[in-house]
Amino acid sequence: MKCPICKSNVKPGDPEIPFCSARCRLLDLGNWASERYSIPAPITDPDELERVLSLQQKKLDEA
Repeated sequence: MKCPICKSNVKPGDPEIPFCSARCRLLDLGNWASERYSIPAPITDPDELERVLSLQQKKLDEA
């Protein structure tokens, strides 16, 4: 198994699994705290959906 942060090997049974060290575990926590990671959710607000679709269309038109 590879550490998701530094890609070094993680031994089975390692106490920091899935990370190789406490440092990588804290870096991952920092990524969540700084919103580098996100879990997408469906857009249920019609106005927000219209805004997102409009932005996507604008990007397509510019390409």
